Amino acid sequence: MSRRAVVLSGGLTHDFPATTGCLAELLEDAGFDVDVHTGTSGVDSALTALPGAALLVVNALRWTMTCSGTPERYRVQAGVEAASPSPRARDALGAHLAAGGGVLGMHTATLCFDDWPGWADTLGARWEWGHSHHPPLGPPIRVTVGEGHPVVDGVDDFTVVDEVYSDLRTAPGLAALASAATPGAEVPGAVQSMLWAREHGGGRVVYDALGHHPPSYAVPEHREIVRRAITWVTAG
Repeated sequence: MSRRAVVLSGGLTHDFPATTGCLAELLEDAGFDVDVHTGTSGVDSALTALPGAALLVVNALRWTMTCSGTPERYRVQAGVEAASPSPRARDALGAHLAAGGGVLGMHTATLCFDDWPGWADTLGARWEWGHSHHPPLGPPIRVTVGEGHPVVDGVDDFTVVDEVYSDLRTAPGLAALASAATPGAEVPGAVQSMLWAREHGGGRVVYDALGHHPPSYAVPEHREIVRRAITWVTAG
């Protein structure tokens, strides 16, 4: 398996070129050749480019935009921005995992591919419109870092300006490696899982709910977590 990382980037409401630049820097520092795919056509081109690659990184917001609960502001853009992986692309992810390939999902990855249950099964969670939510960016949030896994062992708790993705639909038994309280939650102190690592389909997967914008990647502790995540998912 080559030292190639396939990156799916792009979508609405985020500066994906900038955050993908942050990820590309970390990947290149780790010795990977970075293959970035953008645009709605990038969904299929990225997934079908996986044979022989060590890693798939999804730093994108690509979904059907017509699923139940999707706000009207997105529905009206579906004709231009909507995307759904083809059967061939979906099969390529399964083959990638079965070959021991890694997957790193960043931030909006849980919103992607809403009509593909296999993607939610891979990440271990999905965004559900009308149930999942996040408060707006505001004062720095406190991220509590766990232990007992190479992605987080020895990393200190930290503060970061980022979005706290809340009330995702998660698979049973997921163990949070980092967590944060939802600012302004109706239930004070409601804690959300921000990071986890798992094995799935023969490969390794990390989901990191942080990474809304470049300042998130500038925080040394978060940057170290992403660096370790890259290492862990490609060491299987």
